[in-house]
Amino acid sequence: MNHAGILLVSSGSGSGKTTITCGLLATLKNRSVRVRSFKSGPDYIDPMFHERVLHIPSRNLDTFFSDVNQIRNLYAREAEQYDFSVIEGAMGLYDGLGGTDKEGSAYHLAQTLDLPIVLVLDAHGMGRTMIALLAGILKYDEDHRIMGVILNRTTERFYEIIGPLVEQELGLVVFGFFPEQKDFCLDSRHLGLKLPQEIKGLQQQIARAADVLERTIDVDRMLDMAQRWALLREFQPLPIESAKPGQNKECAKNLNKIEPLRIAVARDQAFCFYYEDNLRMLRDAGAELVAFSPLEDSKLPEQVDGLLLGGGYPELCARQLSENVSMRESIRVAIEEGMPSVAECGGFMYLHERLTDETGSTYPMVGTVPGGCRNSGRLVRFGYVELCESQMHFLAGKPIRGHEFHYYDSDENGSSCMAVKPTNGRKWACIHGGDDHWWGYPHLYYPSNPEFVQHFLEKCMVRKRR
Repeated sequence: MNHAGILLVSSGSGSGKTTITCGLLATLKNRSVRVRSFKSGPDYIDPMFHERVLHIPSRNLDTFFSDVNQIRNLYAREAEQYDFSVIEGAMGLYDGLGGTDKEGSAYHLAQTLDLPIVLVLDAHGMGRTMIALLAGILKYDEDHRIMGVILNRTTERFYEIIGPLVEQELGLVVFGFFPEQKDFCLDSRHLGLKLPQEIKGLQQQIARAADVLERTIDVDRMLDMAQRWALLREFQPLPIESAKPGQNKECAKNLNKIEPLRIAVARDQAFCFYYEDNLRMLRDAGAELVAFSPLEDSKLPEQVDGLLLGGGYPELCARQLSENVSMRESIRVAIEEGMPSVAECGGFMYLHERLTDETGSTYPMVGTVPGGCRNSGRLVRFGYVELCESQMHFLAGKPIRGHEFHYYDSDENGSSCMAVKPTNGRKWACIHGGDDHWWGYPHLYYPSNPEFVQHFLEKCMVRKRR
């Protein structure tokens, strides 16, 4: 397998990785290159920007969520249908768990997949110091994976001066530069980008970025170097059977296919945070995923056997969600009548009795979870977690991994599980869990414990037969 790819990463967040990634994806698509994309780490929003360019799902690859064997198999899956892969890194190149460990970092992912790295350096307001910064980054590159750099937010005139110096002093290929684009703005909310649908004229902005990138970056040279890397390395996915006891095997291999089921999945502006590999696990096990909108639809879809409420920003749509009384009642009744359900973060907030938005206005919600949710004014819980149930229900006595990132908090976070931070061992109780439901703030990565999906679908089947 000689599938070529690169990992685009920078020295830190806010360096323009998403802009360059989307511009490169659009450029390759314009060239009729069959390209696919991934995001390193747990972020939901950056893959949505990739999808806007490619109109195909972008997936996450995370070395905390998955072991080496699973990562390599997830990457290899369907690779023969594409010519090239672009992976957007998270945070800084070497920033992993807690910002200090290698595990979970973009560099660890590059090692796992044996991929070359292209640095995106924010050169705005920087002169010769960028050479010192790059020299430090290269010093930590133990495998010599960094094959070149793109200088972001600099002028053509200065690039023509500094580019040759970088190549001369560091022996590092400079693929080109990307000038600052005043009209290209990916606004942020909290520590992440705003949703693609919130950004006016996004498609036009990406098209302009691709046009600029084609003129200022030597894409041909980058592709050629990546292809030569792939030919030399001969990457092969590890056989699934080689996974050690206790490691995660490829998700689909661990699931027993069952009778066809229909699972209602909330998909709209308020609920849009889903890992593609989570959804694919459900499909591979035989479930039909039926999208519905808690904002626009009047009730749940007909003849569904289970309910999935993903994360998102329900606080931005609190009034509209609350005014859709028939949908709130439809969900409440379905859950009370025993419909198996999973609700994460924003979906969990929606199930509360009330939600107070950022203006201080309070609105009735579904009412399944007692109490309310409100903005705490700070980041409540952030980072990777491993969850273990206090009583066996969904997880078959095994942990599942996930991620938390939220400013809102609940009056009743639940106590069915214990969440543990992998970096410092800090613990706290969370999750409203039972034999047929799992509701809480953590975003789960299902492939880290396939039994979670198996249990959920089996309960859906029991309800369907009943």
